Amino acid sequence: MNTDTIKDELETNAIYVNDFILSYLNGNPKELYRASAHYISSGGKRIRPFILLKASELFGGTSRQAMPAAAAVELIHNFSLVHDDIMDNDEVRHNVPTVHASYGTPLAILAGDILFSKAFQLISICGLEEGTAEKSISQMVSRLSTACINVCEGQAIDMQMASESKKSYSQTDYITMIEKKTASLFELSCSLGVLSADNYKVEDLDRLSSFGKNIGIAFQLIDDLIGIVGDPQITGKAVGNDIREGKKTFPMILVLEKADPNERNKILKIFGSRRTTDIELKEAVRVISGLRIEDEIRNLAESYIHRALQSLEVYADSEPKSALQTSADFIARRSL
Repeated sequence: MNTDTIKDELETNAIYVNDFILSYLNGNPKELYRASAHYISSGGKRIRPFILLKASELFGGTSRQAMPAAAAVELIHNFSLVHDDIMDNDEVRHNVPTVHASYGTPLAILAGDILFSKAFQLISICGLEEGTAEKSISQMVSRLSTACINVCEGQAIDMQMASESKKSYSQTDYITMIEKKTASLFELSCSLGVLSADNYKVEDLDRLSSFGKNIGIAFQLIDDLIGIVGDPQITGKAVGNDIREGKKTFPMILVLEKADPNERNKILKIFGSRRTTDIELKEAVRVISGLRIEDEIRNLAESYIHRALQSLEVYADSEPKSALQTSADFIARRSL
């Protein structure tokens, strides 16, 4: 399977996942459910559900068996996006207004809560209906709750790192944060995929969890790179927000290490300042682009992808294995 094929398969899978999720996001008050479905309806690659479904297929599972878990992970991901956007005061996500910008903050908070609650409902009720064993569902709920705790802890660490303006952070600090905030859901996706299948062993859970954790770290590395030097017309991300918010991402750690005193002063002048003008931000992005940090970030991401792929080496060649391998490659090579 090549990169073009994986893009097509991701698009097809996203439609399937979206339809399933939206069939469960209905109720009263209607406005609450419209708000909760806002990001799902606006599109997206649905890469977490994709790797969950492929992990299930690797051990003999079917899409029908694994879909409740795939939908649950995507709901938790969207729950975190809704609340993150409120905390970061972001107005746009993937070229659409954020939930709180469209529906107001109180309803957005409730929409996030609905997404969180529905995730557990899907696994515990719908999972049983689709034939998942009760023992597996118990493990799924346990792993889902642990991942949710990790995501919240990771977000708190991220906010703490941004607020402590005088304290410097290392690559190790950053990796610890993204392991919790981002990689936890990729790790969860793979483990729930395995638990949705019928023919797996305990060591398979460990291997696929390792695969998910490592591609999750790579995903966030590339995402943070895109966040400061990407093309918003391609990525759908508001470039420079991490600079305005003072987020100490690894790309920013590198930038501040590599910049000469004049460049560093230009960046630090606006770093973490909400009063930064678009002209000042554009100049900072120009300076950062000139520091050529892309290769270093991508090489680090590739090292995590390599670790992820090593987790799959024990398995015989198959379509699900190929899809997982190609999805890892796709994550590492996402375009700016």
